[in-house]
Amino acid sequence: MMRTRIRVGTRASELALAQTNQAIEELRRAVSGLNCDVIPIRTKGDRMHNIGTSVERKDVFTKEIEEALIEDKIDVAIHSMKDLTVDLPPGIAIAAVPKRANPHDVLISREKMRLMQLPAGSRIGTSSPRRRSQLLAARGDLEMIDIHGNVETRLRKLTNGTCDAIILAAAGLERLRLEHEATEVLPTNLMLPAIGQGALAIQSKNSDKEIIELFTKIDHLVTRREIEAERAFAKKLGGNCRTPIAAYARWYSSKLTIEGMIASLDGRMLVRGRVTSDNPKSSLVGEELASSLLDKGAEVLLEMM
Repeated sequence: MMRTRIRVGTRASELALAQTNQAIEELRRAVSGLNCDVIPIRTKGDRMHNIGTSVERKDVFTKEIEEALIEDKIDVAIHSMKDLTVDLPPGIAIAAVPKRANPHDVLISREKMRLMQLPAGSRIGTSSPRRRSQLLAARGDLEMIDIHGNVETRLRKLTNGTCDAIILAAAGLERLRLEHEATEVLPTNLMLPAIGQGALAIQSKNSDKEIIELFTKIDHLVTRREIEAERAFAKKLGGNCRTPIAAYARWYSSKLTIEGMIASLDGRMLVRGRVTSDNPKSSLVGEELASSLLDKGAEVLLEMM
């Protein structure tokens, strides 16, 4: 008999709890009588953001939660997909990838100006090397301001004049019902999203077949294929959390199209490409794009990091 109560681990931030509750509601619609106990876990990344420290390791938002899963303190973990390392800890699987939310980035401007309307020298708040490099590639006359913290903290820094505009993930705003704050949704030809942006990752132990079977009910095959391609692209390129890498995959008409880029931190060098394939193994399509970018000079950029 399938269990009726599960323990769900997640970060303790307002956004993490909001997206976790949304995933739980989706599961409850598919499985009647299921009870879920949400267990907030404070990660090293949360502590670092609270004191304004830059994140140097990709796993700072997931490590403590994955450890709780391995130690059987929780049954599943729910993360933002973009927080996951490309190599999962031994014994852990991605049990489900729910349907992806909006993958784009948005600009929020204090004066309600679009990116190309901002005056030269405008201060843009972002702690993301990916966003920074693509913004500078499009507008080298802007000044980048390093800001940290949750969505509400960043909005406050915009209001108090720390910066003239900030860049946030559209999905995060939508999950917090703050989408009205956005001035402009940035197109992917200007701003490719982070690997997995907008998607959630539901982790379980490899050995917990019951939980894996349970969460297949909210596994979205198209999103999973897209994410597999993006993560394979990132893994093939390597780099670290300070390397400006981005990718966006879309599955339609039995074909997968993936766009990707790698850039220098100042945006002066940017290598970008696209691959469309009917190969049913999405990860190979992502690797094909990474190889294409390496042939175009991405290896030089990786050596610079």
